[in-house]
Amino acid sequence: MSELKKQDKTLSKPADTNKPSKVYSVVLAAARVLLKTILPVKYHGLEHVSDMKAPYILMANHTTMLDPFMMAVAIPQYQIRFIGKKELWKIKPFAWFANQIRAIPVDRHNTDMEAMRACMRVTREGHVLGIFPEGTRHHEGLMTELESGVAMIALRSKVPLVPVYIAGKLGLFRTLHVYVGEPILMDDLRAEGINTQTCQALLGRITETYAALDAARPEA
Repeated sequence: MSELKKQDKTLSKPADTNKPSKVYSVVLAAARVLLKTILPVKYHGLEHVSDMKAPYILMANHTTMLDPFMMAVAIPQYQIRFIGKKELWKIKPFAWFANQIRAIPVDRHNTDMEAMRACMRVTREGHVLGIFPEGTRHHEGLMTELESGVAMIALRSKVPLVPVYIAGKLGLFRTLHVYVGEPILMDDLRAEGINTQTCQALLGRITETYAALDAARPEA
């Protein structure tokens, strides 16, 4: 039985399915304390998501294991459904935690249609989907090689795609800056249909968006 089917079978859904679960809420509270004290994070552009209603996709460059927590603190009103590499589910404590927060395991080395359908279901049911377009961590910060599946999900979902840029290096008592940008426009691409050309065009816009967010931030 796949992890996604296990989640549907064993986890009860709250009356308000967008409301953070107990496990998610506890982790979120701990993350808030951590990101205000030992590993301080300063957020910019939260006005782009503070009043935004789900569903939408929140994407970020992936630099550390703490990136999902930084994203979660940015929008505490919703429980983000994150995508993660399926290898992590082989670690039992992580598998339990990931299933509790309804994370989505994905096979990065093959076309994973089950994960694709799960992502579409997340947005269709009115949730926030959290993705890392690079598919793995890159310590340089800026987007490098992007996974084409990200564009496919974004175009098919018909929901806003919100960029989050995590700038700088994480360090004890050293402030790291997180920039939330305006949703990336793609109605014109959706109107053209979903194909290789429109997916590549969207990936290009994503790359350009992160380059612009990086160029606009103040010098350290």
